[in-house]
Amino acid sequence: MAHFDIKQSVQAETGKASALMIATLFGGMLVVCSFFAEWLFAGSTVRGSEGESGNFYSSLIALAGAVLLGAPLIWHALVHLWHGENHMDELVAMAIVAAIALGEYQEAGVIAFFMILSNLIETRTALGARASIESLVRLTPDQAHRVLPDGSEEVVASAKLHPGDVIRVRPGDNIPADGVVLSGESSVNQANITGESMAVDKVDGHEVFGGTSNLTGALDIRVTKAGKDATLGKVQSLILEAEATQAPLARLIDRYAGWYTPTILMVAGIVLFFASDKKEGLERAITMLIVACPCALVLATPTAMVAALSCAARLGILIKNVIHLEHARNLTAVVLDKTGTLTTGVLSVTQLKPAPDVDGADLLKTAATVEQLSKHPTARALLEVAKQAKLQLEQPVGFKEVMGRGVRAKVGNDEIMVGRSNWLAEQGADMSLTDDPQYSETEGLSMIYVTRNNRCLGWIGMEDKTRPEARAAIEAFREVGVQNLTMVTGDKWSVARRVAAEMGCTEVQAEVLPDQKLALVDDLKRRGHQVCVVGDGVNDAPALAAGHLGIAMGAAGSDVAIKSASVALMNNDLNRIPFLIRLSRKATGVIWQNLLFGVAFILVTQTFAIWGALKPIMAAFLHMIATTVVIFNSARLVRFGEEMEPHTEMAPPTPEVETSSVSPVPAPAT
Repeated sequence: MAHFDIKQSVQAETGKASALMIATLFGGMLVVCSFFAEWLFAGSTVRGSEGESGNFYSSLIALAGAVLLGAPLIWHALVHLWHGENHMDELVAMAIVAAIALGEYQEAGVIAFFMILSNLIETRTALGARASIESLVRLTPDQAHRVLPDGSEEVVASAKLHPGDVIRVRPGDNIPADGVVLSGESSVNQANITGESMAVDKVDGHEVFGGTSNLTGALDIRVTKAGKDATLGKVQSLILEAEATQAPLARLIDRYAGWYTPTILMVAGIVLFFASDKKEGLERAITMLIVACPCALVLATPTAMVAALSCAARLGILIKNVIHLEHARNLTAVVLDKTGTLTTGVLSVTQLKPAPDVDGADLLKTAATVEQLSKHPTARALLEVAKQAKLQLEQPVGFKEVMGRGVRAKVGNDEIMVGRSNWLAEQGADMSLTDDPQYSETEGLSMIYVTRNNRCLGWIGMEDKTRPEARAAIEAFREVGVQNLTMVTGDKWSVARRVAAEMGCTEVQAEVLPDQKLALVDDLKRRGHQVCVVGDGVNDAPALAAGHLGIAMGAAGSDVAIKSASVALMNNDLNRIPFLIRLSRKATGVIWQNLLFGVAFILVTQTFAIWGALKPIMAAFLHMIATTVVIFNSARLVRFGEEMEPHTEMAPPTPEVETSSVSPVPAPAT
C-alpha cells in the first residue's frame, strides 16, 4: 500500500537523520571539549606537521571529533565518486581532509559540524514535505465499521474494504473510503480534498470521499473506491509525482554541475600555486572549497517548488508536474468550457412542449427511458424529473450515444431518438413540427427533441445556471494579464451568447464538437498564445491535453478528470485558476531571488577567501547561514494565498447553500 510505503520511507529517513544528529552532537561536544582541554592541559604539547607546538590532549579530542563529524561527509562523497556521479559534497570532503592533514583538527571539526548542520536543515525540510504527505494519507482511519447483511457491524481494517461493502460512519469519525450515501444525513468537512471552506450537506445518493470528516450525523455508505484507488490515494500519488519532477531552471543547474567542481578545484589550485606562504595558501584553498559548495544554488529551485506545490495542494489544486506550475505564469489565453465550468453543470427541466396529440408525461417518460444509460447532464436532469414524477421507466436496448448530438435506443418495438433537431433530421426524422414557432428553438433555453419511429413528439427545455463566482474569476483573469477569454460549448448559440454576455468573455464558440474544440486551441496556439484549457475533464479530455495547460474542474472522485488534465481542481471554484497564475509568478520570483542570492554569496565569499580575509571556520558558518536563508525564503510560499485557505472550523452552511445543494429539480411546466 502507498500509505505503508510512505510511512516506512519517512520513518527510515527520520531514523537516518536522527542517527546523524546524534553523531553530530557527540562530535560537536568533542570539538568543544578540545578547546577546554587546551586550557586545562596547557603543559602537554605535541609537534604539528610544520613543527608548531600544540596541546596533545586537545589535539587528540579534536581529532576524534573531526573524524566523527567528517566521516559521513567523506563517505558520502566517496560513494558518489564510486558510482561516477559528480556531487557537490566532494568539495567539502576535500576541505576536511586537507584540514586534518595540516593538523588543524579543531578547524576540521568545526567545518564538518557546520556543514552537517546545513545538511540536517536540508534533510529536515525534505522530511517535512514527506511527513505532510504521510499526515494527509493518515486522514484515512485504520479501521472501519462494516455493516453485515443482518444489520450488525464488524470492525475491519480500512485496507480490507472493497467496492460494494457498506460501512457506517458516526459523527466525529473520518470516512475510511470513497462511497455513496445509502442512508442518513450529515455535514461533512471535505476541505482536505476539495479546499472548500464550508461543510457540505450529505444525504442519500450523495458522493463522499475517504479522509474527510463526518461532523453531525451517522451515515451508511456503500464503498465505491478504497485504498490507493480512492480520491485521497490519487491526491497523494499526484503530490509525490510532482515532487519527483524538475523545473527547467533546476535542469539548467544540473547541466552545468559537471563543470562546476573541476573549475573550482582549478581556481583553488592556482591560488595555492601562487601563494608565497604554502600553509596560508592551503588555508585559502580550503576556504574556497567550503564556500564554493553551492547548496544555496542547488536548493534554490526545488525548495521553492515544493513549497508552491504544498500551497496549491492545501487549496485543492493538484499539479502533476512542476513544469505545469512554471507554464502557468506565461498564460495569455484561457479557453473555458461552459457546462460545468462557467455554469453549475446541473441542468433543470423548466419547460415541456409536447406535440398536439402527445401527452406531456409520455414525452418525458420516453426521453428519460432512453437517457437513463447516459451520463450527460441532460440525462441526469431528465431522470431527476422522472423520479419526482414517479414514472416507471422501461429498459432500452441497443443504446448508442453520439457525443454532443444525442442518443438513440429501442424501447419495445419503437425506435427512440433524443437530441438536437439538426441531428435528428440527419437521422431521417420528420422535424417539420419545428416550422411552427411554438416548436422552434427558443432563445436562451437548452432544448432537446424526442422522436418515436422518426416522428417528433415535442421538445424538453432546460436551463443551466451560471456559477456565482464565475464573473469575479473572469475579472481576476484580466487582473493577472489574461485578456483572451474564450467560452466554448456544444450548446446552441442563443444559450452561449447569454452566458458569455453574463460572464464578459471576449470570444464565444457554440455548437462545437470535441474535435472542433481541438481546432480552436490549435488556432490560439498559432496566433502565439500560451493557452490554458479549463473543463470538467470528461468530454473535454482531448482539448485539455492539447493546451499548454489543461485544468480539470471539480476533479474530486473523477478518474477521467485527474488523468486527462495537467492540473486538477478538486472543487469548482474558478478563482483558484487566477490564484494559480499568481502563485506561479510568485514561485518564479522566489526562485530567482534564491539563485541571485546563491550566486552573489559564492562570488563575494570566494573573493574574500582569495584575499585571505575569510577563514575556514567562518566560511562553514556562513555556508550554513546561506542555506538557511534560501530554505526560509522558499518557505514563505507555503503561506501564500492564506486568504483563500479553508477555515479550520467549519461553520454550518447558510440556508442558501443548503437549499441549492439539495433542492429538487423544478417540475416540468406544460
